[in-house]
Amino acid sequence: MTDVTGRYLKFGRDEWADLRAATPLTLGEPDLDSLRGINESIDLDEVTAVYLPLTRLLNLYVSATQQLHRVSGEFLGTSSAPKVPYIIGIAGSVAVGKSTFARILQALLARWPDHPKVDLVTTDGFLYPNKVLDERGIMNRKGFPESYDTRRLLQFLRELKSGAETASAPVYSHVVYDVVEGQTVDVSRPDIVILEGLNVLQVGPPGVATEFVSDYFDFSIYIDAEEVHIEEWYVQRFMKLRDTVFQNPDSFFRHFADLSHDQAVDVAKSIWRDINGKNLRENIDPTKSRAALLLRKGRDHRVTDVSLRRL
Repeated sequence: MTDVTGRYLKFGRDEWADLRAATPLTLGEPDLDSLRGINESIDLDEVTAVYLPLTRLLNLYVSATQQLHRVSGEFLGTSSAPKVPYIIGIAGSVAVGKSTFARILQALLARWPDHPKVDLVTTDGFLYPNKVLDERGIMNRKGFPESYDTRRLLQFLRELKSGAETASAPVYSHVVYDVVEGQTVDVSRPDIVILEGLNVLQVGPPGVATEFVSDYFDFSIYIDAEEVHIEEWYVQRFMKLRDTVFQNPDSFFRHFADLSHDQAVDVAKSIWRDINGKNLRENIDPTKSRAALLLRKGRDHRVTDVSLRRL
């Protein structure tokens, strides 16, 4: 049964899957192959059970918001007001599957007739360049809240919500592990923007900041799992990267490519212990109660239950 106590409505996997109703599956196996992450085995059953009910819900929310803008414009006599995108934030730990989730969600939402233009932006591009992180002595805290140019990220979101013709976001390269100088991705009048990142639900200490990234979200999602499982996924991903991306001569992590299996596992676990796990516990996990939707994953990466915040 659905738990209706507290701030969230909690659904078991099968209960949530039933909310798909007649939503069609518009992705095939070839589509899914191009969207999967480097260490994920998501299948069409997962898309059907978890993503389709979510896209149905979001389609209803987007349509209601679009109607609200029309009504507001009619009241204000501004029928020619610029189109404002619906913004969805996706948060969660390193290695929890945010990027794959965001890509699949983007692909499905773009197949709905009322909002065909869906853009995906990651907050990686809003990290300070490595040179700045080095100068500030926080290179080993990359991914922590202080490593992001939050002012620039907020400006980007302001431009989107003001209906700007184009808003530009910096580009990040996971090969060179740095922001690509002078390169941007332009977001031009989208219907929906998905913003994916570690700390998008972060707020500052009381009295220090008056504006937060999540202030611009129309809907927010947190992908959750037991830390022991996320660490396991991180180590597995590191090992895959050792055999692929790290082999690239231009890779920032080229020096890890020649590690033995045991050495690589030890390095991955130490990075998790000193950086990613610490960031999860201190900064990311405490923000999940601010999300509109919580997706809980089991050890096999499959979603076990869903919690939807009550309106």
